[in-house]
Amino acid sequence: MALLDWKTNWRIFTGKPAVDAVFITNMRDKVDRVRFLGKWRPKEGHFNGPRYWLNGSIAGRTRALDITTDEMATSEGRLKAKTQFASATRWAAAHGARVIVLAAATKRLFTDFELEELKARFPGIVFTIGDNGTVLLLLQETFRALHNSRLSHGSKVAVLGPYGLIGDVMTRALTSTGYRVVGVGPNRTGLKLAAQKYGIATCATFSQTEEVDAVVACTHSREVRLNADIINSNLIRRKGKKLLLIDVAEPSNLGYKEWLKCKNNVIRQDAGNGYAAGLKYVLGAISYRMFRLTRGITFGCFAEGLCLAAALKRGDNIDGDWMSVHDENMDRISRLLRYEGFEMPSPRCFGRKIESFDLGTGQGGRT
Repeated sequence: MALLDWKTNWRIFTGKPAVDAVFITNMRDKVDRVRFLGKWRPKEGHFNGPRYWLNGSIAGRTRALDITTDEMATSEGRLKAKTQFASATRWAAAHGARVIVLAAATKRLFTDFELEELKARFPGIVFTIGDNGTVLLLLQETFRALHNSRLSHGSKVAVLGPYGLIGDVMTRALTSTGYRVVGVGPNRTGLKLAAQKYGIATCATFSQTEEVDAVVACTHSREVRLNADIINSNLIRRKGKKLLLIDVAEPSNLGYKEWLKCKNNVIRQDAGNGYAAGLKYVLGAISYRMFRLTRGITFGCFAEGLCLAAALKRGDNIDGDWMSVHDENMDRISRLLRYEGFEMPSPRCFGRKIESFDLGTGQGGRT
């Protein structure tokens, strides 16, 4: 990849920065570790992943930490990830990055105080979690999927993790348009606040959820992770109907192996990704398939990072707190996404095109 990335090599040869935006991310799971590392372990604790070019002029680079989402769930894992992230940030700064995206589980890695310290150490870099871009794309994809599935206002939708940044925006959007929302998650304090804020029903487990028409998975939390047994049984799915699942979690809330065992009872859609005709992967299909994506598609947070880097290059003012999600930020990112040619990708499930959103052919289900 490094040898064939002639644009970056020319930049380096002419004394220009190698990258504009760097996406610092943990590995999602053991599949990523096998695909990208095999038995090799990077001495610095981080390594190069896929490289991108947006509209021929904006260079993006994935810099991945040698740690998985599950490994970061422990106090030891979080400390290790923070050390690796700091090292990866120094790498990004040394290679000219002006935007750094805290991707995947690194979004929630630091406290507010730690983030302020990080920003102070690298004053010339814009840090973002990229969730404004992710949420914008997720909202568009969710309402398109609900429309395609003929789930009108009044249909019941479970939001997994309604108290998180993405889950909160999703809950607000669904309730304000007339959908009946039930919030599901292990954070009882968060559930109580969501119930008070939006007047929704809440529960801590799937066994309390009752039947729903659709699920928007905004978390990968073990306590509310879907599997084939839950979907194939009578826990949440309506009898004789497929369940619509909008899965924005990374790693996926419903994993690929589990989906294979229940695909006759669920329509699962990848969510929170953006498509741009001008987005090119170095090595093409080899790169985007390793990331379990398809041509021209990247994660919403990566799309945001690329657009912010492009705006900086044009000399636009992008001052603000990009570590938070709110309407003003989403409006600004919406304009930048459109300017750079990003839009919703066609509906996909693990990169495969979804042929039908008909929910009326599920097997078994609630009695």
